[in-house]
Amino acid sequence: MLAKSKSTSDDGAAKQADLFNRIDAGPFPFLLILPSVLVIVLVVAFPLIYSLYVSFTPYELLRPNSLNFQLAKALKNYQKLLNDDIFWRSLWNTIIFLAVSVNLSYVISLALSQLLARVTVGQSLLRTLLMVPMMFAPILVGMQFRWFFNANVGLVNNFLISLGLIQVQGQIAWLVDVPLGMITIILASVWMNIPVLTIILLAGTLSLPTETFEAAEVDGASGWQKFRFITFPLLAPFSYIALTIMSLDIARAFDIVRIMTDGGPARRTEMLWTYITRLAIEDTKFGLGSAMSWITVFLSVLFTLYFFRQLVRARIVR
Repeated sequence: MLAKSKSTSDDGAAKQADLFNRIDAGPFPFLLILPSVLVIVLVVAFPLIYSLYVSFTPYELLRPNSLNFQLAKALKNYQKLLNDDIFWRSLWNTIIFLAVSVNLSYVISLALSQLLARVTVGQSLLRTLLMVPMMFAPILVGMQFRWFFNANVGLVNNFLISLGLIQVQGQIAWLVDVPLGMITIILASVWMNIPVLTIILLAGTLSLPTETFEAAEVDGASGWQKFRFITFPLLAPFSYIALTIMSLDIARAFDIVRIMTDGGPARRTEMLWTYITRLAIEDTKFGLGSAMSWITVFLSVLFTLYFFRQLVRARIVR
């Protein structure tokens, strides 16, 4: 009886294996992913290819006949951008914004993650409170910080007046003065993006092997030495992952800039994405806007490849 039952189960397993082999050999797996492929093609691939084509034309929305490709004038939009002072200013502002925001966010998040890792009571509550900034949409964050730094009724100026640091007649125009406009945008971006970095670095810190730290304590290493020579190097893979995610996220911070300064005053806080919107949407110059978008895509790809190379060196991606 047992032999017969075993034979039946073996036959069932063989039939199931044969069924899976036939499925693997047929078109069934491709049919399963076909809807996703169609969505990606329609939503991602086609718009990208179309915008690349538009970037080689002088297309303007109010002149439909201008959507014509001419090989002799294919690079004219890119030549215009390379000779455009506002483009170079927006590129420089974007680099400054990314560099300061990412590095400042990383330093603060690294400090917070190390403090949270040493908390033994109420760590779950603190992590929950830390996630509060992520619940706000970027538009709301921009409106919130725009009110904070308002020259007349802003919370920051009223606080400084109450401390006697400034006079009522000498209120600071945070969103207008240079470089205060850029500083306020950076502060808003840092406040919104710290939680993600902190959670990633905290997870990395809690996953580090305890044996290494115990050996360091036996050798008499101080807290700073353990962080400098053990924690920080071992956190390198997590740091590169966090910095890559954060850099790409901050590079799309159109909402905050648009709400707080809209690229002003006098284009002094103009970023690549706000200038693209101004060219393509407000000025209806889709050709120039598409060319600038592809320059941004190219820079983003180079930036991402750099971080992936760092991940390979950290032996987290092979």
